[in-house]
Amino acid sequence: MITIARRAPISILAVAVAVAGAAAAPRVALASEADAVRADIQKTIGFVPGMFKLVPDLALPGAWQEVKGLHLNPSTALPGKMKELVGLAVAAQIPCEFCIYAHTEFAKMNGASDAEISEAVAMGALTRKWSTFLNGIQTDESKFRGEIGQLVANMKKMMASGAMATPPPRPMPVTDGAGALKQVEQSFGFAPEFLRRYPQEGLAGAWTEMRDLEMNPSTAIPGKYKSLIGIAVAAQIPCKFCIIADTEFAKLDGATDREIAEAVAMAGLVRHWSTILNGRQADKAAFKKDINRLVAGARKHTAAAPASTLGKPASTMTSNAAATK
Repeated sequence: MITIARRAPISILAVAVAVAGAAAAPRVALASEADAVRADIQKTIGFVPGMFKLVPDLALPGAWQEVKGLHLNPSTALPGKMKELVGLAVAAQIPCEFCIYAHTEFAKMNGASDAEISEAVAMGALTRKWSTFLNGIQTDESKFRGEIGQLVANMKKMMASGAMATPPPRPMPVTDGAGALKQVEQSFGFAPEFLRRYPQEGLAGAWTEMRDLEMNPSTAIPGKYKSLIGIAVAAQIPCKFCIIADTEFAKLDGATDREIAEAVAMAGLVRHWSTILNGRQADKAAFKKDINRLVAGARKHTAAAPASTLGKPASTMTSNAAATK
């Protein structure tokens, strides 16, 4: 009894040491891997922005790999400017002040105009508005799918006939719900149920905004990309009705499955980093300073780059491109 009692603490201690040693090895490996990632971030953009320091070591390798592979990659189906406009639209309606600032600056760095930035945000707002209405009135999904299918079929017939070969004349202003529905029928061949259920007092304005922004072929952002922005915003609301409609509209304008997938993935990436930045209560001034440093460095790199590389989006430049020394 005495012998057992004396040996028990030693055995327990030995087990505890063994367990601690086994647990320490993965921690060392994780720290080493995270250090390697931080070194790659330093090599790629010239410094390690504070946002990456908010991510736990075990999540950092994957988080950075996705940013580098999707967001910073110049070889994606979506051009850099459009990825930033998608990011901005999603960020604006979360809303995430960090992401709004970053994607606005990155969009400008990639050549986005004030008109494109304004339209991207407005498309985010439009998607949010119609998502609210469609879900709030408990729209029948099967009927909605049928009407979107009919609408797309009618548009394809118009395209095949050459009716859409030239820009249409500026539509007449509408002043009331009845006038709006008449114009809807002229445009689509029929009036979808969700528009007929919209309060008549607000329908003229709601239709006019949709017509002049989303349906207008003369906007700064091409139709395909407006629909991709709509899909991205809709996917993270989430709104199945908007996803259904904007996916069909994007395909009608020539969007590929890859472009659609990238738009949705960018929406997820914005949500991911918005959650981290807000959840960790990131310092806003420090964050903006990091973004400004990234943009200034990228512009400096672009100005010094050989002419053969100037076609690449500024936000995708690597090899210390985004750091000011």
